Amino acid sequence: MAGTPVVFVHGLWLHADSWGAWVDRFREAGYDPTAPGWPGESATVEEQRANRDRVAGKGIDEVVAGYVDAIEGLGSKPIVIGHSFGGLIAQRLLTEGHASAAVAIDAAPMKGILFLPVSSLRVASIALRDPRNRNRAVALTREQFRYGFGNALTQAESDELYDHWAIPSPGKPLFEAATANLSPGSPAKVDTANASRGPLLLTAGGKDHTVPASITRATRKLYHRSPAVTDYREFPDRGHTLALDSGWREVADAVLGWLDERSLSATA
Repeated sequence: MAGTPVVFVHGLWLHADSWGAWVDRFREAGYDPTAPGWPGESATVEEQRANRDRVAGKGIDEVVAGYVDAIEGLGSKPIVIGHSFGGLIAQRLLTEGHASAAVAIDAAPMKGILFLPVSSLRVASIALRDPRNRNRAVALTREQFRYGFGNALTQAESDELYDHWAIPSPGKPLFEAATANLSPGSPAKVDTANASRGPLLLTAGGKDHTVPASITRATRKLYHRSPAVTDYREFPDRGHTLALDSGWREVADAVLGWLDERSLSATA
Protein backbone atom coordinates (compact mmCIF):
# COMPACT_ATOMS: atom_id res chain seq x y z
CA MET A 1 0.00 0.00 0.00
CA ALA A 2 1.32 3.45 -0.95
CA GLY A 3 2.26 5.77 1.87
CA THR A 4 0.82 9.18 2.66
CA PRO A 5 1.22 11.48 -0.36
CA VAL A 6 3.59 14.44 -0.05
CA VAL A 7 3.69 17.26 -2.60
CA PHE A 8 6.77 19.48 -2.77
CA VAL A 9 6.35 23.03 -4.07
CA HIS A 10 9.39 25.03 -5.12
CA GLY A 11 9.66 28.80 -5.12
CA LEU A 12 11.00 31.40 -7.52
CA TRP A 13 14.27 30.79 -9.35
CA LEU A 14 14.58 27.08 -8.56
CA HIS A 15 13.46 24.15 -10.68
CA ALA A 16 11.20 21.40 -9.31
CA ASP A 17 14.04 18.90 -9.70
CA SER A 18 15.86 20.70 -6.88
CA TRP A 19 13.61 18.69 -4.52
CA GLY A 20 15.17 15.42 -5.72
CA ALA A 21 17.04 14.58 -2.52
CA TRP A 22 13.92 15.30 -0.43
CA VAL A 23 11.79 13.10 -2.67
CA ASP A 24 14.24 10.24 -2.16
CA ARG A 25 14.44 10.83 1.61
CA PHE A 26 10.68 10.90 2.05
CA ARG A 27 10.23 7.81 -0.10
CA GLU A 28 12.76 6.02 2.11
CA ALA A 29 10.68 7.09 5.13
CA GLY A 30 7.59 5.47 3.63
CA TYR A 31 5.82 8.46 2.12
CA ASP A 32 4.65 8.78 -1.49
CA PRO A 33 6.33 12.02 -2.64
CA THR A 34 6.05 14.05 -5.84
CA ALA A 35 7.49 17.41 -6.92
CA PRO A 36 5.40 18.95 -9.71
CA GLY A 37 6.63 22.09 -11.41
CA TRP A 38 4.84 25.41 -11.71
CA PRO A 39 2.41 25.89 -14.63
CA GLY A 40 4.39 26.22 -17.83
CA GLU A 41 7.62 24.98 -16.31
CA SER A 42 9.75 22.79 -18.53
CA ALA A 43 10.70 19.26 -17.53
CA THR A 44 14.39 20.05 -17.07
CA VAL A 45 16.52 22.97 -15.94
CA GLU A 46 18.12 23.23 -19.36
CA GLU A 47 14.77 23.35 -21.15
CA GLN A 48 13.43 25.98 -18.79
CA ARG A 49 16.48 28.19 -19.32
CA ALA A 50 15.98 27.90 -23.08
CA ASN A 51 12.21 28.49 -22.93
CA ARG A 52 11.88 31.10 -20.20
CA ASP A 53 8.77 32.74 -21.68
CA ARG A 54 6.67 29.64 -20.96
CA VAL A 55 6.29 30.79 -17.35
CA ALA A 56 6.07 34.53 -18.06
CA GLY A 57 3.00 36.21 -16.58
CA LYS A 58 2.07 33.35 -14.25
CA GLY A 59 0.74 34.63 -10.93
CA ILE A 60 0.07 33.18 -7.49
CA ASP A 61 -3.52 32.12 -8.27
CA GLU A 62 -2.40 30.25 -11.38
CA VAL A 63 0.31 28.45 -9.42
CA VAL A 64 -2.17 27.47 -6.69
CA ALA A 65 -4.60 26.21 -9.34
CA GLY A 66 -1.84 24.15 -10.94
CA TYR A 67 -1.10 22.40 -7.67
CA VAL A 68 -4.78 21.87 -6.93
CA ASP A 69 -5.00 20.04 -10.24
CA ALA A 70 -1.98 17.92 -9.33
CA ILE A 71 -3.45 17.11 -5.91
CA GLU A 72 -6.79 16.05 -7.36
CA GLY A 73 -5.07 13.16 -9.08
CA LEU A 74 -3.63 11.74 -5.85
CA GLY A 75 -6.77 10.22 -4.36
CA SER A 76 -6.28 11.76 -0.90
CA LYS A 77 -5.17 15.04 0.61
CA PRO A 78 -1.38 15.24 0.76
CA ILE A 79 1.06 16.86 3.11
CA VAL A 80 2.37 19.89 1.22
CA ILE A 81 5.93 21.13 1.73
CA GLY A 82 6.89 24.41 0.10
CA HIS A 83 9.96 26.62 0.00
CA SER A 84 9.95 30.42 -0.38
CA PHE A 85 7.00 31.33 -2.65
CA GLY A 86 6.24 27.62 -2.52
CA GLY A 87 5.78 28.07 1.23
CA LEU A 88 3.13 30.71 0.58
CA ILE A 89 1.47 28.38 -1.94
CA ALA A 90 1.56 25.56 0.63
CA GLN A 91 -0.24 27.72 3.19
CA ARG A 92 -2.97 28.59 0.73
CA LEU A 93 -3.40 24.92 -0.20
CA LEU A 94 -3.69 24.03 3.49
CA THR A 95 -6.10 26.76 4.53
CA GLU A 96 -8.25 26.26 1.43
CA GLY A 97 -8.74 22.57 2.23
CA HIS A 98 -6.51 20.89 -0.33
CA ALA A 99 -3.88 19.52 2.08
CA SER A 100 -3.92 17.58 5.34
CA ALA A 101 -0.88 19.44 6.72
CA ALA A 102 1.78 21.82 5.45
CA VAL A 103 5.37 22.83 6.00
CA ALA A 104 6.37 26.32 4.85
CA ILE A 105 10.15 26.67 4.61
CA ASP A 106 11.30 30.29 4.55
CA ALA A 107 7.91 31.21 3.13
CA ALA A 108 7.42 34.38 1.09
CA PRO A 109 5.46 37.06 2.96
CA MET A 110 1.68 36.92 2.78
CA LYS A 111 -0.82 39.76 2.93
CA GLY A 112 -0.65 41.23 6.43
CA ILE A 113 3.14 41.34 6.72
CA LEU A 114 3.71 45.08 7.00
CA PHE A 115 7.48 45.36 7.37
CA LEU A 116 10.08 43.91 5.02
CA PRO A 117 13.78 44.05 5.94
CA VAL A 118 16.17 45.81 3.58
CA SER A 119 17.68 42.53 2.42
CA SER A 120 14.24 41.27 1.29
CA LEU A 121 13.59 44.47 -0.62
CA ARG A 122 16.97 44.17 -2.31
CA VAL A 123 16.13 40.68 -3.58
CA ALA A 124 12.60 41.59 -4.67
CA SER A 125 13.88 44.67 -6.48
CA ILE A 126 15.56 42.42 -9.05
CA ALA A 127 12.09 42.12 -10.61
CA LEU A 128 10.26 45.13 -9.17
CA ARG A 129 12.67 47.75 -10.52
CA ASP A 130 11.14 47.38 -13.99
CA PRO A 131 7.31 47.32 -14.23
CA ARG A 132 7.57 45.34 -17.47
CA ASN A 133 8.85 42.39 -15.46
CA ARG A 134 5.32 41.76 -14.19
CA ASN A 135 4.65 39.94 -17.45
CA ARG A 136 8.15 38.62 -18.01
CA ALA A 137 10.28 35.76 -16.77
CA VAL A 138 13.17 37.07 -14.67
CA ALA A 139 16.52 35.37 -14.15
CA LEU A 140 19.11 35.87 -11.43
CA THR A 141 22.79 36.43 -12.06
CA ARG A 142 25.26 34.28 -10.16
CA GLU A 143 25.98 37.28 -7.89
CA GLN A 144 22.29 37.91 -7.20
CA PHE A 145 21.81 34.24 -6.35
CA ARG A 146 24.76 34.44 -3.98
CA TYR A 147 23.18 37.36 -2.10
CA GLY A 148 19.60 36.09 -2.00
CA PHE A 149 20.17 32.36 -1.62
CA GLY A 150 23.79 31.40 -0.98
CA ASN A 151 25.05 34.04 1.45
CA ALA A 152 25.56 31.48 4.24
CA LEU A 153 27.55 29.21 1.92
CA THR A 154 31.00 29.28 0.39
CA GLN A 155 31.18 30.97 -3.00
CA ALA A 156 31.93 27.58 -4.55
CA GLU A 157 28.84 25.89 -3.12
CA SER A 158 26.60 28.82 -4.01
CA ASP A 159 27.88 28.77 -7.59
CA GLU A 160 27.38 25.01 -7.82
CA LEU A 161 23.74 25.28 -6.71
CA TYR A 162 23.17 28.13 -9.15
CA ASP A 163 24.62 26.14 -12.03
CA HIS A 164 22.53 23.07 -11.17
CA TRP A 165 19.12 24.51 -10.28
CA ALA A 166 18.62 28.23 -11.02
CA ILE A 167 15.99 29.03 -13.66
CA PRO A 168 14.13 32.11 -14.92
CA SER A 169 10.84 32.53 -13.05
CA PRO A 170 7.77 34.73 -13.48
CA GLY A 171 8.06 38.20 -12.01
CA LYS A 172 4.30 38.51 -11.40
CA PRO A 173 4.24 36.84 -7.93
CA LEU A 174 6.71 39.43 -6.63
CA PHE A 175 4.50 42.27 -7.88
CA GLU A 176 1.45 40.61 -6.32
CA ALA A 177 3.21 40.23 -2.97
CA ALA A 178 4.51 43.80 -3.09
CA THR A 179 0.98 45.22 -3.46
CA ALA A 180 -0.78 42.65 -1.25
CA ASN A 181 -1.64 45.05 1.58
CA LEU A 182 -3.24 47.48 -0.88
CA SER A 183 -5.46 44.87 -2.51
CA PRO A 184 -8.48 43.37 -0.65
CA GLY A 185 -8.55 40.39 -3.00
CA SER A 186 -4.81 39.84 -3.15
CA PRO A 187 -3.72 36.34 -4.20
CA ALA A 188 -1.12 36.60 -1.41
CA LYS A 189 -3.93 36.51 1.16
CA VAL A 190 -4.08 33.40 3.37
CA ASP A 191 -7.02 32.47 5.59
CA THR A 192 -4.98 32.50 8.80
CA ALA A 193 -8.15 32.36 10.96
CA ASN A 194 -9.20 28.96 9.59
CA ALA A 195 -9.82 26.79 12.66
CA SER A 196 -10.42 23.52 10.83
CA ARG A 197 -7.19 23.27 8.85
CA GLY A 198 -4.49 20.70 9.55
CA PRO A 199 -1.17 21.34 11.31
CA LEU A 200 1.32 23.86 9.91
CA LEU A 201 5.06 24.10 10.49
CA LEU A 202 6.81 27.37 9.66
CA THR A 203 10.59 27.25 9.40
CA ALA A 204 13.15 30.03 9.08
CA GLY A 205 16.84 30.41 8.37
CA GLY A 206 18.55 32.81 10.74
CA LYS A 207 20.87 34.13 8.01
CA ASP A 208 18.29 34.24 5.22
CA HIS A 209 18.48 37.44 3.15
CA THR A 210 15.41 36.74 1.01
CA VAL A 211 12.99 35.81 3.81
CA PRO A 212 14.63 36.78 7.10
CA ALA A 213 13.42 34.99 10.22
CA SER A 214 11.61 38.18 11.31
CA ILE A 215 9.17 37.68 8.43
CA THR A 216 8.47 34.08 9.45
CA ARG A 217 7.93 35.08 13.07
CA ALA A 218 5.54 37.80 11.93
CA THR A 219 3.74 35.23 9.78
CA ARG A 220 3.25 32.99 12.79
CA LYS A 221 1.64 35.86 14.70
CA LEU A 222 -0.94 36.26 11.95
CA TYR A 223 -2.26 32.80 12.85
CA HIS A 224 -3.05 33.81 16.45
CA ARG A 225 -6.82 33.77 15.85
CA SER A 226 -6.82 30.12 14.85
CA PRO A 227 -6.72 27.29 17.41
CA ALA A 228 -5.23 25.01 14.75
CA VAL A 229 -1.62 23.91 15.23
CA THR A 230 1.01 26.39 14.03
CA ASP A 231 4.57 25.43 14.98
CA TYR A 232 7.83 27.27 14.37
CA ARG A 233 11.39 26.04 13.89
CA GLU A 234 14.43 28.23 13.25
CA PHE A 235 17.80 27.15 11.88
CA PRO A 236 20.06 29.97 13.14
CA ASP A 237 23.05 29.49 10.86
CA ARG A 238 21.22 28.78 7.61
CA GLY A 239 20.32 30.92 4.61
CA HIS A 240 17.66 30.67 1.91
CA THR A 241 19.19 27.47 0.49
CA LEU A 242 18.54 25.52 3.70
CA ALA A 243 16.41 22.98 1.82
CA LEU A 244 18.92 22.69 -1.01
CA ASP A 245 22.51 23.00 0.17
CA SER A 246 24.79 20.41 1.77
CA GLY A 247 22.88 20.72 5.06
CA TRP A 248 19.49 19.87 3.54
CA ARG A 249 19.22 16.58 5.44
CA GLU A 250 19.13 18.37 8.82
CA VAL A 251 16.07 20.29 7.67
CA ALA A 252 14.41 17.30 6.01
CA ASP A 253 14.89 15.15 9.11
CA ALA A 254 13.51 17.94 11.31
CA VAL A 255 10.41 18.02 9.11
CA LEU A 256 10.06 14.24 9.29
CA GLY A 257 10.40 14.45 13.07
CA TRP A 258 7.68 17.09 13.23
CA LEU A 259 5.38 14.95 11.11
CA ASP A 260 5.85 12.09 13.58
CA GLU A 261 5.21 14.40 16.54
CA ARG A 262 1.97 15.57 14.94
CA SER A 263 0.87 11.99 14.16
CA LEU A 264 1.31 12.53 10.44
CA SER A 265 3.38 9.44 9.80
CA ALA A 266 3.94 7.87 6.40
CA THR A 267 1.01 5.49 6.79
CA ALA A 268 -1.34 7.80 8.72
